[in-house]
Amino acid sequence: GIYVYSVMVGNNIVEDEIHGFLGDVNDQIAQIHDKFANDPNLSRGFNAVGFSQGGQFLRAYVDMYNDPPVSNLVTMGGQHQGVFGIPDCNAANVTLCEVMRRLLDLGAYIPIVQEYSVQAQYWHDPIQEELYANNNIFLPGINNEVTLNQTYKDNMLSLQNFAMIKFLNDTVVQPRESEWFGFYAPGQDQEVIPLEETSLY
Repeated sequence: GIYVYSVMVGNNIVEDEIHGFLGDVNDQIAQIHDKFANDPNLSRGFNAVGFSQGGQFLRAYVDMYNDPPVSNLVTMGGQHQGVFGIPDCNAANVTLCEVMRRLLDLGAYIPIVQEYSVQAQYWHDPIQEELYANNNIFLPGINNEVTLNQTYKDNMLSLQNFAMIKFLNDTVVQPRESEWFGFYAPGQDQEVIPLEETSLY
């Protein structure tokens, strides 16, 4: 007897899967806002649950719009501070994973890559924080890392509850502490610090 709405970007499953990899995340969240706003069952507010990047994108919806409002937000494995690692890169030679990461980082902030690659829009280079902050079109904005957007802050504070589930054995989100807003300490990619020690906090 509970109304459930499964978020889909595009008009069908195939388009939704494509949009999971290609497109401007800000535009996709605007589309989601329109869908929520046009559903009378959601007009008085709703609870939201998101898995992986879906959790991060629902949080972005709360930041940017939150109308209709989310009462309680649960994210499972959402990369809230972004990622800086190749999923499932467990090569015996750690250097190989590091080389792959560096190669991806060389192109992640090129404008055309930012415009079309969903994953590049939450690629967070802790070694080149200024490059990340100035060239990433999505994550620094929703995390209020460049300029404080008071609306985003107020929208987050309007939540009754915000629960972030971190998967202890996650091999996709690197570092997995991003699921709790933790991340690498600035200037390196070895030491991970909790949210409370980040400049964001």
